Amino acid sequence: MKTERYWPEGRRLSSPENDRLTASAEGLRTACTEGILCEGLAVRCDAAHNLYVELPCGEGIIPREEGAEGIAEGTTRDIALLARVGKPVCFAVSSVTASDGKVRALLSRREAQARCRREYVNALTVGDIVPARVTRLEPFGAFCDIGCGISALLPIAGLSVSRIAHPSDRVSVGEDIFAVVSSLEDGRVCLSMRELLGTWEQNAARFAAGDTVAGIVRSVESYGVFIELAPNLAGLAELRTDLSVGDYAGVYIKSILPEKMKIKLAIVDTNPPPPTPRPLPYTATSGHITRWDYAPADANKQIFSEFS
Repeated sequence: MKTERYWPEGRRLSSPENDRLTASAEGLRTACTEGILCEGLAVRCDAAHNLYVELPCGEGIIPREEGAEGIAEGTTRDIALLARVGKPVCFAVSSVTASDGKVRALLSRREAQARCRREYVNALTVGDIVPARVTRLEPFGAFCDIGCGISALLPIAGLSVSRIAHPSDRVSVGEDIFAVVSSLEDGRVCLSMRELLGTWEQNAARFAAGDTVAGIVRSVESYGVFIELAPNLAGLAELRTDLSVGDYAGVYIKSILPEKMKIKLAIVDTNPPPPTPRPLPYTATSGHITRWDYAPADANKQIFSEFS
């Protein structure tokens, strides 16, 4: 059996290998024989909750109980199947038939997830850096696919050191991200992202006193306005009653104080939103972290994360 790389659903959909294997009955039979996972677009869920998958060479069917881990046992609700319509699904090929020029394949998403959990998720340790895809946003955090549709939670507190009001301030549904495994309990995976977005010193090094840069308002307090300059870095400007959370502004950097982890700003003008979001400035996208220190060594306050 071929060694698999277990990606979030959608990552392999347009890959050359997936195109080759799903283009013909012979390719699907190869995937079945060699145990290679494939992807296709789920286009319909019938009244019995069977999923129908569009394939270049024909049609794939994922029976209800093969649609996801836990469906057969009743621990996963059928809404999980309905929610896949119009989205990519990962699957193992169970069997292939071809007659009158029509190819029909029996598929199992449950088998793909079980294999992913057994060979990948169960081997993860706290501190591992993993790729993920954001699938749903809630006020308390972002749900992410870490492989074959297996979900993990990225709490809002783990999205950045800089204060944000909602996960949508940092990530969006469908976005491919990197995160750190922060906890593993009873098969549930919890993630954090802030450790990959740079320390205070790494972020502050991108700026200098006297610069005028763009920022986004993250909090308006009675004593001033907190403006984010980078995902893990914010400064404080004088109070402006015409600014609200989410507004963009041009700011002048008056001073940078590493020992206090403070940046003093002066608001120059309000700005329109950027045409496209700036990519997240990851400092690492693979490997393992045991401890992350955000604050400078001589700072009055220490902020850190430890991964056992």
